[in-house]
Amino acid sequence: MLQCSRRMLGTLMLGSCLAALPGAVALAQQPRPNILFILADNLGYGDLGVYGGGELRGAPTPRIDELAAQGLRLTQFLVEPGCTPSRAAFMTGRYSIRSGLSLVAVEGSTTGSLPATEITMAEMLRDAGYATAMFGKWHLGSAPSAQPQNKGFDEYYGIPPGVSWDAFLAIPQGRQTKTTDIPLDKGPQIVEAKRSEPLKEVKPYTEEVRREIDWELVERGIDFITRQKALGKPFFLYLPISRTHFPNLPSKRFEGQSRIGQFGDSLMEGDAIVGRMLDALKDVGLDDNTIVVFASDNGPQGSVVREFGGGMPDMGSPGPHRGELGDVSEGSIRTAAMIRWPGHIRPRSSYTMFSIMDFFPTFARLAGGKVPNDRPIDGVDQTDLLLGTSDGGRRDTLLTFVGPDLVAARWKQFRAYFADVAPGRSGWGGANLLAGTGGSAAPMNGYPKIFNIESDPREEYNIGAKYEWVIGPVLKAVEEYKASLAKHPNPPAANLTRF
Repeated sequence: MLQCSRRMLGTLMLGSCLAALPGAVALAQQPRPNILFILADNLGYGDLGVYGGGELRGAPTPRIDELAAQGLRLTQFLVEPGCTPSRAAFMTGRYSIRSGLSLVAVEGSTTGSLPATEITMAEMLRDAGYATAMFGKWHLGSAPSAQPQNKGFDEYYGIPPGVSWDAFLAIPQGRQTKTTDIPLDKGPQIVEAKRSEPLKEVKPYTEEVRREIDWELVERGIDFITRQKALGKPFFLYLPISRTHFPNLPSKRFEGQSRIGQFGDSLMEGDAIVGRMLDALKDVGLDDNTIVVFASDNGPQGSVVREFGGGMPDMGSPGPHRGELGDVSEGSIRTAAMIRWPGHIRPRSSYTMFSIMDFFPTFARLAGGKVPNDRPIDGVDQTDLLLGTSDGGRRDTLLTFVGPDLVAARWKQFRAYFADVAPGRSGWGGANLLAGTGGSAAPMNGYPKIFNIESDPREEYNIGAKYEWVIGPVLKAVEEYKASLAKHPNPPAANLTRF
């Protein structure tokens, strides 16, 4: 009788402990979810229909809009200022500067590979029993130890791991300028590899391949999903597609589909790609137990490459904000993101701050993975927000780095700048103003600039003198980051201008 009572007491205590953990019971009773993460490239906050673009921009996005309506649409999803930094932050759950990847990786530079010591999301999920695959753009370095098949992925297919979607331009541009004449077999190649294998070249990465590459990625993704369904194994499929990275060369069947030239055509093609993946999940009966995320890595590419579009600018929209890829303003780091998990994530929108780094600890909790405890992890677990057990998220600050410099920070609705960031000048007499990667920065006189991005989304009115009390909470976040460096110093930061 005493034994029975003790057993009952233990059961009650366990139930009480589980009840005290938001979402713990629901998670314990469910099979681990599959994860499909589709990452768009240079898609601006204002490009999709559900964020004020789409049809209003001359390029409807019905499938992505439908996905947003079925899940949690984040209206304050925050990333880093460029492709490589955001992807490093996503993969590691850490600020990109902690990996030495706080600039966009450039082929030929001596820096720009993910350190072998970093633990990626793919490694964490594979250790938790997941099958892992990545098809698309890695952009975290070409060093063998940094390649996807050596950083947690069972399968990899895509462009070379150290370059971006415009890499194919090197051959025609070299010939046009009479500087190089690279044969096709010596230029960028589509590559593939299985876990721990060396990269194998598949075919030259040309303009024609650029136009069709996303559909190759989709078909490989569908094949991977189908195989895992047959094996009954949970999977993590990372699908970093090319849309809408310049030059936005659509496939032939999408040419002329929009009203705004090749950028709009590419945007509509990206929408169809997402729709194809959603249909595939439904076809194999996995849509109910698959977390689907669609997000963008940074704000739109703008002034530096707009002429690629021919008759129309080849550039996206930051919506109500100011900025583009390479900037540190809101339009560069606030992008689109939506998360669907039927029966678990209630359809709604949320203004909660959510960083791309937060996916690492969040997926770890949902999948039963382990977050490393031997290094700073800057992402926070947002599971309670996703499952609706809390409407308030767990983040109210975010730091922004460019190369070796801490340039800006967010605290709640306030953005602080520690450098005077301004457009760079180009063209005759310096008349051409270039933002983003063409911008520049100068030191300031000891006081940060402060903007309220709710009342002033384009960041035109510095309120630092009037709201000087805001500087305190901003600097608290900076000091906490600096304190972490005492035990865990960063590697040398990415840098292409200081030698």
